[in-house]
Amino acid sequence: MKFRLRRILLLLFCLGAAGQALAHELQPSSFELRQLTPERYEITWRAPVYYRKPHPAQLQLPDNWQTVGKPTVTQLSDAALHRRLVEIPPDAIDGAVIRFIGLEATITDVFARFKWLDGSETTTIARPSQPWLEVVAQRNAWQVARDYTLLGIDHILSGFDHLAFVLALLLIVRGARRLLITVTSFTVAHSITLAAATLGVLWVPGPPVEAVIALSILFLASEMVKVNRGLPSLTARNPWIVAFAFGLLHGFGFAGALGDIGLPQNEIALALLMFNVGVELGQLLFITVILVIVAISRRMRSDWPAWLRQAPAYGIGSFAAFWLIERVAGF
Repeated sequence: MKFRLRRILLLLFCLGAAGQALAHELQPSSFELRQLTPERYEITWRAPVYYRKPHPAQLQLPDNWQTVGKPTVTQLSDAALHRRLVEIPPDAIDGAVIRFIGLEATITDVFARFKWLDGSETTTIARPSQPWLEVVAQRNAWQVARDYTLLGIDHILSGFDHLAFVLALLLIVRGARRLLITVTSFTVAHSITLAAATLGVLWVPGPPVEAVIALSILFLASEMVKVNRGLPSLTARNPWIVAFAFGLLHGFGFAGALGDIGLPQNEIALALLMFNVGVELGQLLFITVILVIVAISRRMRSDWPAWLRQAPAYGIGSFAAFWLIERVAGF
């Protein structure tokens, strides 16, 4: 009976990992409304690829917003970019509702920015549970903090490559103190590069960063194999050094996602801080779940077969190799 249970658990792990192959196809959508004149606006909607198909959501504007000219759609490698010009009466902008028909049947959030003639910006988010945006002229600090915290949580929990890296660290590092130092090193490192890249202090092209992130996961998978075989391992000896070094790279990956969405000009520091807080909250949630699963598995049995102990390493390594090949091919 226990053997059957282990087989079921392994099957569930493989099925869950299979979804991770689509790590960069479940990205949030972005929407921008930019005021050009008192009554004319430019709308840009980035609809990401959804499970290798066009995103199913459809944009629905208020009836009294008049489209000027013909809308355009530009196909990118990972999204469709919709653009159009609209004329909006002055009394029909504040409080207007923009809907995304079909968003409720997806797991995609839509992060929106409204840019006004005076240079100010406001932000909001549409979600599958609330598939619409309300245009607001001003957003207070609390609303900005909430939106960017939730955005950070969403990003880390949908970033399967980042989670795979953290999972590999958890399965290599032994001891609560060493694990705490390791996770802290990873957090400090990606916080540094996230801030530096978002604020324009440093810039690294996205595709090479994503490829090296996949390579970092592949490296940790090979380290897991060594640890399980009782062989010397750099990560097992000095996990905080490895976590910090690769954390710098992962920070550039986080910055790429945040760069696609942007920061409100009047609340840059707050938005950046809360996005990072959201990433950490999501990461802590993931770590807690994994530690609970590991504790339960050890209580069920302490002497798991060698082939089963290696299954996570080879599973993570396989997907990391897939991501690496896919990202290098996409250069």
